[in-house]
Amino acid sequence: MAVPVTWKGVVAEYDKCAEDTRDYLEHFPSLTKSYPWDVVITYLFGRVELAQNMTIYCGCVKCHRVDTELAKIAVNNQHMTREGFKSLFKSIFGKPIPKEISTKLDLAEDIRDKILHGKSVTEADKRKAALDLIHYAEMFNNKMQEIAGFRPFGSLQGFKGRGQSLDKSTSRWVLKGIGFSEFQ
Repeated sequence: MAVPVTWKGVVAEYDKCAEDTRDYLEHFPSLTKSYPWDVVITYLFGRVELAQNMTIYCGCVKCHRVDTELAKIAVNNQHMTREGFKSLFKSIFGKPIPKEISTKLDLAEDIRDKILHGKSVTEADKRKAALDLIHYAEMFNNKMQEIAGFRPFGSLQGFKGRGQSLDKSTSRWVLKGIGFSEFQ
C-alpha cells in the first residue's frame, strides 16, 4: 500500500478500523491534525505498549486462570522488552505472533528509534510508521480475538468470563512457568 501524502490520508485508514480499535486510539485523528508526527507516533507507541501489557495480563488470567491480583503484579514488575514481549506471548498462547503482524510493528519501531535517537527521518517515513501502527493494532486485535477471544486494542470489559481463577499458590507456579520472575 502506498503511503498517504497527507495526514488526511492516514486518518482515512484509521477510519477503516473496527470501532473498538478507533475508540482505543481515540485521540489519533485530533493529534494527527494538530501536532507533528513525532508526537503522534509517541502517542501510538504508548497505546501499543499498554495493549501489549494487557495482552500478557489477559492471557494469563483468561487462558491460564491465574489469580488476577498476582497477574497484575507480575505484568507490572516485568521489564517488558520487545523480545521479552514476544517470548511471553509465545509462552502464554503457544505460538508466536504471526510474521505479517509483527513486521508491521518492527517497521514502525525502526522509525521510532530513529526519531528518539535524533536521526533524520522523512515525513513520509513518519506517516508510514503511523500507518503501520494502525494496521498492527487492527491485525493484532483480529488475531487475538481468534486465538483467545479478546481484543487488547479495545475496552476488555468482561474479557475473563465466568471462569474460576486458580488459588494464589498455584498461580505463582503458573506465572513462574510462563517466565515471570517477580510477582510477590
